[in-house]
Amino acid sequence: MADNARAKRLADLIREVVAQKLQRGIKDPRLGSHVTITDTRVTGDLREATVFYTVYGDDEERAAAAAGLESAKGILRSEVGRAAGVKFTPTLAFVMDALPDNARAIEDLLDKARMSDEKVREASAGAKYAGDADPYRKPDEDDETDTGAE
Repeated sequence: MADNARAKRLADLIREVVAQKLQRGIKDPRLGSHVTITDTRVTGDLREATVFYTVYGDDEERAAAAAGLESAKGILRSEVGRAAGVKFTPTLAFVMDALPDNARAIEDLLDKARMSDEKVREASAGAKYAGDADPYRKPDEDDETDTGAE
């Protein structure tokens, strides 16, 4: 079993090789400039690599990019094997990265929270305190509850 540092180096190499090959070497129109490789993970035995990618576009473009990556898997694996120089070239599995969707959902929730805060701020703009502005006693004020019993 390989150490984690070796797996990390191989994962970085796979990410760079796949990204460069997608940018320059593959002529598939489904894999245009809108496919981005975001992360790569390699198993501890260096046999399997998972390549995470994002596609900027609608669902139709995402499906086309997934089909294009599956069809180019052999070419990409052979290019990784040539660049890595390892005994066994890892098999590549392409997985759509959920990070952009999660980020978009978080941004939507933050927008809702900002709107809610703005409504509360508008509602409290003309509000007054129910009692005194400062309900706490100060040490220099006369304390009426203290009877002076010592």
